[in-house]
Amino acid sequence: MWVSVRGFMDHLTAITWFALGILTKRRYDMLRHRFGDLDQALHALDGTLLREMGCKPETIERTLLMKARLHVAMYAKRMEDSGIGLLSSEDEAYPKMLREIGDPPVFLSYHGDLSLLEHPCLGIVGTRAMSSYGKRVVETFVPTIVAHHVVTVSGLALGVDSAVAQQTLACGGQTIAVLGNGLGSIYPLTNTQLAEQIVAGGGLLLSEFPLDIVPTKYTFPSRNRLIAGVSRGVLVVEAGEKSGALITADLAIDYGREAFAIPGSIFSEGSMGCHRVITRGEAKLVTFPEEVLCEIGIIQRKSKADASVADAYAPQSAEETKVLRILSGLPLSSSDIVEATGMEAGAVSAALTTLELAGVAGNTMEGWIRR
Repeated sequence: MWVSVRGFMDHLTAITWFALGILTKRRYDMLRHRFGDLDQALHALDGTLLREMGCKPETIERTLLMKARLHVAMYAKRMEDSGIGLLSSEDEAYPKMLREIGDPPVFLSYHGDLSLLEHPCLGIVGTRAMSSYGKRVVETFVPTIVAHHVVTVSGLALGVDSAVAQQTLACGGQTIAVLGNGLGSIYPLTNTQLAEQIVAGGGLLLSEFPLDIVPTKYTFPSRNRLIAGVSRGVLVVEAGEKSGALITADLAIDYGREAFAIPGSIFSEGSMGCHRVITRGEAKLVTFPEEVLCEIGIIQRKSKADASVADAYAPQSAEETKVLRILSGLPLSSSDIVEATGMEAGAVSAALTTLELAGVAGNTMEGWIRR
């Protein structure tokens, strides 16, 4: 489970710095430049050095108190007993994708299969207030993504994040959940079982925060940068105008990665954020998972790859043609279809049955859709 921390840091030194939770990349570089390694820096750590590192007075007081009280061996034992490993930026196993961003975390704690970070990863994020439309998008995109051996990455929040993890597991794929808190607990608590299922299914839980750090409005943006940092691209499924998912997409662009967004109804507040990043050219509008896979280099673009089953289907009758023409990704009731086509209800029902058997149309709880 443990990845040895090679380079300049002793193992217990790494545990201590991780538990203190004050090392940013800038502070790490400053200490390395001044002391040569983090072992010497730890011995010299006092109020004066903390002030030179740019720490606030309350941070200095908390850090000195914690350093005095920290029982490093017990902290390390707690991590080991919980199956939590520690990775340092000085370690060879540190994810290559994450090294490329401007502010990579100095430490990563993890539980599960660390090697997933070397696989092609796709961040899939969205609102906690997921609609039935967002759920259908996840259920449509994730199976194809998993079938191409891409690891999904999300934040273990309620809504879209949870749906992504659940759908990935249901398809037999692997997923990475990046937490906005320490791995000493799971947030939200209701996702504790899901977190266990992720690890049991060959997935990974990841966090840069010390074990007992609780989530705050400051930790979630840090989590979002890790989602973007380990991924080849980020797909925003559903997001309001102020959704944190948009931060993840912005970070992906900053890091030179791809950003995608799913369009929704113009009347849906839950899609306003997606529409904004699309219209501003900050994210690419996508309607099929193959489009995403092409852009992140998993499959080659083919004329049929971007087409749905319905696009490749040749209607067998004029009735089927009429029905298929008005079907889309938005559900329509049978009565809506009767009204739109001007056909008899029996003829519509027969056409829908044939199209469903051909895999061209589907009947959801909200109505009929085009596959």
